[in-house]
Amino acid sequence: MQPMSTSWWHVEGDKVVCTACPRECHIPQGQRGFCYVRANVDGRLELTTWGRSSGFCIDPIEKKPLAHFLPGTPVLSFGTAGCNLGCKFCQNHEISKSRAMDTLASDQATPEAIVATALRTGCRSLAFTYNDPTIWAEYAIDVAREAHEHGLKTVSVTAGYINPEARAALYDHIDAANVDLKSFTEKFYRSLTQTSLRPVLDTLVYLVRETRVWVEITTLVIPGHNDSPDEIAAMSAWIERELGPAVPLHFSAFHPDHKMLDTPPTPHATLLRCRQIALDHGLRHVYVGNVNDPANQSTWCPSCGQCVIGRDWYELTAWHLREGKCDRCGTVIPGVFEDSPGQWGNRRQPVRVGATQ
Repeated sequence: MQPMSTSWWHVEGDKVVCTACPRECHIPQGQRGFCYVRANVDGRLELTTWGRSSGFCIDPIEKKPLAHFLPGTPVLSFGTAGCNLGCKFCQNHEISKSRAMDTLASDQATPEAIVATALRTGCRSLAFTYNDPTIWAEYAIDVAREAHEHGLKTVSVTAGYINPEARAALYDHIDAANVDLKSFTEKFYRSLTQTSLRPVLDTLVYLVRETRVWVEITTLVIPGHNDSPDEIAAMSAWIERELGPAVPLHFSAFHPDHKMLDTPPTPHATLLRCRQIALDHGLRHVYVGNVNDPANQSTWCPSCGQCVIGRDWYELTAWHLREGKCDRCGTVIPGVFEDSPGQWGNRRQPVRVGATQ
């Protein structure tokens, strides 16, 4: 497909300035921005990945991770290529750091085809993931509009590094978001992601306070870089104070990858310590991820202590919700729940858009 016109840019001299994210790349004629998918084509900013995807897969919604949004249901996940961050620890760098447009497997991924595939395969939602939808927001919005016309929900898996105008436009079409809060220090963001912390915090506050988007947060815990008790305590206190105690927080284990192959994996004990610190600071729903820990991946009623949603990895093992409340004591469990859980389980199923099988 041909490049598509974009939003959020202006001209300065012989360059176009992309204002979708705080990086605000000044792009010369014939060149691309840092993300590599927003390009200066004859003095206009074009999105080179509209209608092109790096692949489609049906995942459990818990894999995003979302613990309080349509539990047990399948979500059709897809992304494009490129990224507006430069994370040294990226665990999806084959896609997000790609400079080769031929990594995009499809040039027929129209919104209509994507939604038709989701409906055909029984998905309840679409996830914009694998690489950050911030850099292909116009495409995500077009897909989301089509999805909503057919009763499908939309999910953004994002680093939250986005400017206010683009943020308002994109999240007007999003039902749930998992935001990576990669650390709680500017030093970490500058040295390991080539970005900054403040815009991410602004995005979290905006989503929770000013939209109806269901929000969960993930922090990838990297030994020696963002795992100190003081940093976890400061982050947890900020979340409780600025976002509220009901926002779910996921601490995920790091595995050596990309440019941090010499950094060791996260010990299970470190995740448990982080979780306890967050609970001690008033957060009610704190999870651990990328490890086998059913007790700390399950959802517990903060009032009576009942396990209201049991999980073993991505498989649901218990369900004690009635109309979004604990069926023992009646405490409201925040989230987006249906009357009964989905039955998708732990499957991961690659699909082709437009395929009939």
